[in-house]
Amino acid sequence: MAALSGAVNKLASFWIPNVTLIRRYMPFFFFGLSLTGSVLKELDVVPKTYFSSSRNIFNLYFVKVSWGWNLLLLLPFLFLSNSYNRNLIFVLRRLTSLLVATAIWYVCTEAFFYIEDITGKCYDSMQVIHEEFSTKAECRKSGFVWDGFDISGHSFILAYSTLLIVEEMVPMLHIVQHNQTRTVVLDVLYVALNVIVVIWIWMFACTSVYFHDTIHKILGTFFAVLGWYATYKAWYLKPYSPGLPPFHSEHKQHD
Repeated sequence: MAALSGAVNKLASFWIPNVTLIRRYMPFFFFGLSLTGSVLKELDVVPKTYFSSSRNIFNLYFVKVSWGWNLLLLLPFLFLSNSYNRNLIFVLRRLTSLLVATAIWYVCTEAFFYIEDITGKCYDSMQVIHEEFSTKAECRKSGFVWDGFDISGHSFILAYSTLLIVEEMVPMLHIVQHNQTRTVVLDVLYVALNVIVVIWIWMFACTSVYFHDTIHKILGTFFAVLGWYATYKAWYLKPYSPGLPPFHSEHKQHD
């Protein structure tokens, strides 16, 4: 357990002096990464690698079920990290932020699917349009190719997940700084969240370099930042909301 505690302390020692700048500039980081990756993709200067295939293990077992990973780690982490010197009502109120985040994820991804369906056409290998298929699912099930306006769900979910997790990890910095008693479960969750953030950023970079058109990635990233901004920078500052994570004021962004 000493190794686990040491890992938590090392991670916190990185975040404590940097978290304000990271939270302030991370949206710009994602836009910059998306644009840079898109330019490299258009120039075709990045060689094909294991990650240029959508069948890579990180895409199949992490990105494809990314919201499940977020909830699996954040639900218990929020409950434990928000419980220090707080009553149950406060903790339950904070947990509703995950309901809000899930609603944003669901509405955005369903909207992306709908837009792709209404703007697309189904083509066979001879570029003949098959009008009998009106959705991407029907078209691909028949072995054809659907060409529509495909806002990048990967860019959206990976950027939004990272922004969400970074905001919700802030209370742990206070807990570590003030040497409050921590459970093994809390430490494991904190380390796991840091690992998942690295995976999400890496896979966002791979998406930027290898997949989608530039405008599709930029729009996906835009909606991720919009969802984050509308909640953590606007609504959560109001009384009737899930509220910000505790101790946010200790690491406040000066906008």
